[in-house]
Amino acid sequence: MNYLRRRLSDSTFISNLPNGYMSDLQKPDPPQPPPPGPASAPAPGSPGPDRRAVPAQASGFFSSISSVVKQTAASAGLVEHTPASTSRSLRILLVIDGAQHDWAKLFRGKKLNGDYDIKVEQAEFGDISVVAHANGSCNVAVQVWQNENKIVRSFKPDFVLIRQHAFSMAENEDFRNLIIGLQYAGIPSINSLESIYNLCDKPWAFACLISTYKKLGQEKFPLIEQTFYPNYKEMVTMPAFPVVVKIGHAHSGVGKVKVENHTKFQDIASVVAVTQTYSTCEPFIEPKYDIRIQKIGNDYKAYMRTSVSGSWKSNTGTAMVEQVAMTDRYKLWVDTCCEIFGGLEICAVKAIHGKDGKDYITEVMGSSMPLEGDHQAEDQQLIADMVIAKMNHVMSQNPKRPTAIQPKQVTVEKDALVEVKNGPPQKAPPQGCLQYILDCNGVAVGPKLVQAN
Repeated sequence: MNYLRRRLSDSTFISNLPNGYMSDLQKPDPPQPPPPGPASAPAPGSPGPDRRAVPAQASGFFSSISSVVKQTAASAGLVEHTPASTSRSLRILLVIDGAQHDWAKLFRGKKLNGDYDIKVEQAEFGDISVVAHANGSCNVAVQVWQNENKIVRSFKPDFVLIRQHAFSMAENEDFRNLIIGLQYAGIPSINSLESIYNLCDKPWAFACLISTYKKLGQEKFPLIEQTFYPNYKEMVTMPAFPVVVKIGHAHSGVGKVKVENHTKFQDIASVVAVTQTYSTCEPFIEPKYDIRIQKIGNDYKAYMRTSVSGSWKSNTGTAMVEQVAMTDRYKLWVDTCCEIFGGLEICAVKAIHGKDGKDYITEVMGSSMPLEGDHQAEDQQLIADMVIAKMNHVMSQNPKRPTAIQPKQVTVEKDALVEVKNGPPQKAPPQGCLQYILDCNGVAVGPKLVQAN
């Protein structure tokens, strides 16, 4: 037994086990038969003890070995203890957000339609993979680090809340394929997956604002003037300077350049040529302050942001944020923008109030909008209440949807991940079973992998 404990604590041996063996260790042991009562000595002339009891003793011996394997693997952190029974009154909510926000606490103790618990699975886009099927089923795998091992949790979400940008011009930050996968399986969400995908390109969203501007007019909907260039070759028209050039899907001040003259404009065109993407150009407005009007369900808030650092990008550096009164004018802006892409339950409109006393609407944001001001905790609770309400509505519309299952967990060692990531594609280990080798005294001296037929 001591040999087995030492052998199973070796990570090299564990990594060479066949597929599925570690998951088999998580299965509960079969119930053991009750111990036999005390036997009296056989009478003279009576038959001796029943030899058929020997296999039962051998079975007990191997059961003890199995117990050693499970205890050793669990103590080494190689398997996760999961309940044997599966809750049939559970709905899984996938929240895509950073770790700095703990969404699970907002749903703790909440129930759907009075019967179903909510289990929150929170992760960032970069740690998620999605496989969707045409029948509407969707498998999501989430990777998290735990005790220097990467734990992969697999589950089927019933609802999705997306609080991160699904697309960025930065390297490896294009997650539109995950949005497609969730939409492929028809997973309900806030905001709608269609709107999230459409907002992945700001010029596309701005095109919808142009349609609104044409219907309402400049007085009611003061949209800033903007020119779209599909590539650098078209950047030959000389605008009135100074201007702000936005390269690609830029946000949070990234990819925005203030251009003062023709020479610098041509320099920026050469930078756009390297990026191989589109760009937009709009007149530079000397800002007095920024305006942001947000709507979460039926809750409206307006904020004024004034730059303290002195940068022309008022959304970067140090700024002072102050809540201001919600006017009918602001309410019209955000209500109108909430109608695009089939409706936005969470929406924000950004504008610039220039030193000339005029307002200029510049952008619309969806459910990935950051929360600002002193009411962030209140806004998070409003979003959580909206999610519960919509999940209840979805369940009432489709009560026969299969109940969610508890997430399956698989542990992969950190060293093995580094080897697979940096080396050639790894071949799957052979499927087989594990047998124990016994010496002449019946003592196990080590396991042996036997190839399955």
